Amino acid sequence: MSEAWTGGSFGERARCVLADNADMMTLDGTNTWVLREPGARRSVVIDPGPSLPAHLDAVAEAAGEVGVVLLTHHHHDHAEAAKEFAERMGCGVRALDPEFRLGSEGLADGDVVSVDGLEIRVVGTPGHTADSLSFHLPAEGAVLTGDTVLGRGTTVVAHPDGELGAYLDSLDRLHALASEHDVSSIWPGHGPVIADALGALDFYLAHRRDRLGQVEAALASLKDSPHPEGIAVDELPRRVVEIVYTDVDPVLWGAAELSVRAQLAYLQGRSA
Repeated sequence: MSEAWTGGSFGERARCVLADNADMMTLDGTNTWVLREPGARRSVVIDPGPSLPAHLDAVAEAAGEVGVVLLTHHHHDHAEAAKEFAERMGCGVRALDPEFRLGSEGLADGDVVSVDGLEIRVVGTPGHTADSLSFHLPAEGAVLTGDTVLGRGTTVVAHPDGELGAYLDSLDRLHALASEHDVSSIWPGHGPVIADALGALDFYLAHRRDRLGQVEAALASLKDSPHPEGIAVDELPRRVVEIVYTDVDPVLWGAAELSVRAQLAYLQGRSA
């Protein structure tokens, strides 16, 4: 059994403050990352998380003066408290989705965020959601992945906002980043830090290929089985889940169905 994840300090520039919002989807809770260049006055806060007073107090204490808040994506467990926290700390919120910004500055692939000597490179990694971003911290050989790569298990491609084709491209992009730019560790949005970035990304890519093959086999099985009244389009994803996701707790089948819908859309697009 794996040890409980509680956050903590990593490298010379990072502290993870764990939110008390653990559940089946968030694992141990949301990881809020506080980054600061050694000796610098201001910090950068990534994903303030849910609006929980005790959590935001802990983040404020760890962060001190904050230069900017960055968001990996818009989901409630990462972004709910972003504007509230930024207003408290007197800074802006930068995000890909304009709805979640505070101030005039957004974020996009290729941007470089610099605060008091700290350099964060923005990497567009859509797929889990359309607005998903990752943040490369060259000085630490680390990449912060939000929900694109988790510290344990695998993530949901949240169809229809999330798209499997984009997600596979993002995994390939992160793999290339790890291979070519000496990225050794992944600092995720949920779950523990991953020390072997390439190993984790190899696993994620293999898992997606395997699942896609299982979905194709399930579709063939359903096609060959007698269905006097046929299978309604809206019913098909759940039927596939019941065949493919027998290794997953049924509590999570709703999330699995989102991923199956993304897989079906991907397969349909590939055959078009």
